[in-house]
Amino acid sequence: MKFIESLKNVWKIEELRNRIIVTLGLLLVYRFGTQVTLPGVDAAQLAALGDKTSTGLLGLLSQFTGGAFSRASVFALGIMPYISASIVVQLMGIAIPYLQKLQKEGASGQKKVNQITRWLTIAICLLQAPGYLASLPSLGVPQSAFLLGTGPLFYFSSVSILVTGCIFAMWLGEKITDKGIGNGISLLIMVGIIATLPQSFIQNAATRLEGNNVMLILFELVIWFVIILVTIMLVMAVRKIAVQYARRTASGGYEKSAMAGSRQYIPLKLNASGVMPIIFAQAIMFVPGMIGGTDLLKDSSVGAWLVTNLGPASMFGFWYNVVFALLIIVFTYFYTAITVPTNKMADDLKRSGGFIPGIRPGSETSEYLDKIMSQITLPGSIFLALIAVFPAFIVKLMDVQAGWALFFGGTSLLIMVGVAIDTMQQVNSYLLNRHYDGLMKTGKNRKASA
Repeated sequence: MKFIESLKNVWKIEELRNRIIVTLGLLLVYRFGTQVTLPGVDAAQLAALGDKTSTGLLGLLSQFTGGAFSRASVFALGIMPYISASIVVQLMGIAIPYLQKLQKEGASGQKKVNQITRWLTIAICLLQAPGYLASLPSLGVPQSAFLLGTGPLFYFSSVSILVTGCIFAMWLGEKITDKGIGNGISLLIMVGIIATLPQSFIQNAATRLEGNNVMLILFELVIWFVIILVTIMLVMAVRKIAVQYARRTASGGYEKSAMAGSRQYIPLKLNASGVMPIIFAQAIMFVPGMIGGTDLLKDSSVGAWLVTNLGPASMFGFWYNVVFALLIIVFTYFYTAITVPTNKMADDLKRSGGFIPGIRPGSETSEYLDKIMSQITLPGSIFLALIAVFPAFIVKLMDVQAGWALFFGGTSLLIMVGVAIDTMQQVNSYLLNRHYDGLMKTGKNRKASA
């Protein structure tokens, strides 16, 4: 098979082989760290914590950290504080001129932005770490599990270790990006998600086997592969905008003939915002339950309705997912508007001597690109919302266990698919540069041209 042959070719390229080995080694270090429990905590008494964080939003958070959250590990915060800091810095870049200036300064400016993100990550860790430690008793960890008590010394040492663990995970991600293959931060999250997949599947399969429903297991796997294919289509779908570049002549002028110029495309992604709308929407979905549980509303019918229908425990409920889907659509438009700079695209196109046939360069090009983005964002946002709420359909219609249902859509599946495609594209580029067949369909055998 060509795919098997391509895999063999990967090991023939020394640089690519070394990068893959480095990546696997650093990922192994991260996975080892997720198994190390905080000093002063008895790992044998954390069963209740695992049960409490196996479903709902806490289950999703534990999934992103590869189970470290439910083990009170030194990597319990995972890489999520860094992700939160990156989002905050990106949003602040819209309103703060200093950050806008840095973003336009190229590599030097990006270096300063990265440094700001790192410091903000530490600040977020210093807020989240004490909150995590304080929540352990309410999540079912008995007082006897704290071998040295829960005094100031425990909090100081544990907060220091949790902050250090997050910084170390961030360093691992950056080293994978520099020395390995793929985006390091994204790979850490993906590996954490995949780590919980076998256990979730086995638990669900065991329940089905008890009821002699072997065919139902196969049917679930078929649905899972179909939703993965649909997610791949969403991640890779683009709208190609034809662009014409005028060719410079020997006399210094430009030939504007459509036949003489080179024709290219601007690929506008159907889902330009990635998983960010789902992350924003999930953060907002914490609010209704918190409001319903306040002293002002907890004894009222409104508060009871908010907690029952929009609280974390109703993650697979009807009203929760209706509001969740609407928020995803709204945030998809919002995030696409701030991350797809149609004005800059139009200016860059004009400076490089390019134009969209039938559209004047400048403001008209910007308005045209903005119009196209608005048109493709609507189906993209609806598609994204459907994938995000699909686990709820699986739970209600097929009685799938919550842990296994999370892999049928939402942030977990989008991250897995997106990171896998990005990594394969990087491997593909190495293979094509060495005149080998690529791993993906777009790859072409270039031996003949060598």
